[in-house]
Amino acid sequence: MNLSAKEKIGQRLVVGFPGTEIDSELEELIFQYKIGNFILFKHNIISASQLRDLCNKLQQLALESTGYPAFITIDQEGGMVTRLAEDSVNIPGAMAIAATNNVMNAYEAGKITGEQLKTLGVNFNLAPDVDINSNMDNPVIGVRSYGDDPKKVAEYSVAMVKGLLDGGVLASAKHFPGHGDTNVDSHLGLPQVNKTLSQLQECELVSFQAVIDAGIPAITTSHIIFPELEPEHIPATMSRNIITGLLKDKMGFQGLVVSDCMEMSAIQKYYGTIEGVKAAVKAGVDLIFLSHTRNYPIEAATVLTAALEAGELSMEEMNASVEKILHFKEKYVNLNETKLDFDVEKGKAFARQLRKDSITPIQMPTDTLPKVDANSLFLGSIPFRATNISNVDDNTFHFAAYMAKQFNGRGILTSANPEEKEIETVLEQGEYASSIVIGTYNGHLNKGQLNLVKEASKKNQNVIVFALRNPYDLRTLPENVYGIAAYEYTVNSLDVLTELLKHPFELKGRLPIQM
Repeated sequence: MNLSAKEKIGQRLVVGFPGTEIDSELEELIFQYKIGNFILFKHNIISASQLRDLCNKLQQLALESTGYPAFITIDQEGGMVTRLAEDSVNIPGAMAIAATNNVMNAYEAGKITGEQLKTLGVNFNLAPDVDINSNMDNPVIGVRSYGDDPKKVAEYSVAMVKGLLDGGVLASAKHFPGHGDTNVDSHLGLPQVNKTLSQLQECELVSFQAVIDAGIPAITTSHIIFPELEPEHIPATMSRNIITGLLKDKMGFQGLVVSDCMEMSAIQKYYGTIEGVKAAVKAGVDLIFLSHTRNYPIEAATVLTAALEAGELSMEEMNASVEKILHFKEKYVNLNETKLDFDVEKGKAFARQLRKDSITPIQMPTDTLPKVDANSLFLGSIPFRATNISNVDDNTFHFAAYMAKQFNGRGILTSANPEEKEIETVLEQGEYASSIVIGTYNGHLNKGQLNLVKEASKKNQNVIVFALRNPYDLRTLPENVYGIAAYEYTVNSLDVLTELLKHPFELKGRLPIQM
């Protein structure tokens, strides 16, 4: 491996960029700083054909600049964290898949996702989320997790990983050593988990050890403080005790260690992104993600190259990390390989069936749902950005209007956390409604939504509530309310709910968490 210091650093950086095309600034960044890897978001993708063309151009630039192919990464978890366009297959999320109570569904979902990404030119999926969602007030994980049972999460995580690998792409389990027991979103703040190592080994680390033993090629770190593991007040991503001491030495992981985005507030606000980057490299992180701001990759490349040349960073560890990166590129990124044909319609049919099988009745006062018709009232907020990992707010549709259109009923858009006056005004519109159908979205964290349900149940005996994200919204429903977990707020999920109300199908599945 005859690479300069700048070229070695370039192989360890993963950068994002705005827009759906490559502009001159990105080209200059790639060529001047030998950037070897990229991350794609929803804002980069219009369609499957556009994505395929974009990936081909990124690979051409990377090859021309560095002599090696690029990792092209994406957060394609499924459900609420998807990046692909509507003409592609977006599978349901982890908790929905676990609700089907069929672990093979996790494998098939992974395989379909992997095969599809590979045909589109994406070779590295930043999934699955293997966190144990043990804290129901967790604002960032929730339905992204397979649930709160470590053994079940481990089982489904391993199946998803095997599916992705069999589909031909790398997989990365996140967020080590566990983001499930937090009530702070590390995109916005600095979470802390006060568990001991033995406590983590009984819960959070169970799924990580399982995917390590199953041969997962990458693991993504968390920006969380673990004071029992790291005496310095620094998050896991920056901790050598956690990354090298625990993950590599104690748990035996030999693959790629991937950082969560270093621009997240947990790093940027409390330590500074560039200082965080340098600490992450020293801790043993292989791939450093700088996903949004143009100047950060430039600054990081400059600072890291200087630190390597000055001996501040270990040349031995740098070489070992780069060799590992190139090894996985050789194994998973073959640009001369003929792309497999991917049957999009077959994949969409599978994803739709998964959504149907995941629909979970939590509370049913009678055996059948109330009739929903043109005299029904539909209520709900927009799918607001519950966490920064989600795509930006989608104001193009919302539950109330979408469902009202399906039934020729009335739909009223409510706020994310309606207050008493709004609730009163809204329910006046439903005084003579045959039924009231409400879509909640993280209502357990936005109590106004649950107050709306409570007041609606006093005025109408036919109230149906669909939890469109975390099912915890349904824990304390009034006794006369029908509560059903749908796990995601997307057009795909609303189509399935429409079918359920128009042509009732058998409600399958059990909630993978204790309510």
